[in-house]
Amino acid sequence: MQGSCLCGLIRYELTGATRSVVACHCTQCRKTSGHYVAATQVADDDLTINGVDHLTWFKSSAKAQRGFCKTCGSQLFWRAFGTGMTSVMAGTLDGATGLIMDQQIMVAHKGDYYALPDVPVVSADMF
Repeated sequence: MQGSCLCGLIRYELTGATRSVVACHCTQCRKTSGHYVAATQVADDDLTINGVDHLTWFKSSAKAQRGFCKTCGSQLFWRAFGTGMTSVMAGTLDGATGLIMDQQIMVAHKGDYYALPDVPVVSADMF
């Protein structure tokens, strides 16, 4: 699978196994994306990023950081420290992925302006 930011200055490739898509409704995800986040995940060793000069990492908490394009602002990645895994925003993947969203987390923090997707809730509150 391949993907990119909106302006195309950052391109990435996923070469290993990916996790199904998880929706996160936490306040941080909603503030960084403008809605809830839907992301797959891959081992760091299976993620190749081209255009890293345009990638900025923001330490969004004591536990994680978020990667986005400093030119167009596209949020591309979320990474918990020390896990060896990177979550990849599903909306930045190119073309058909074959992935499905099969779980959601942090539903206790969802916005009041939308209904939850018809997807199983794994955790109402994780952090």
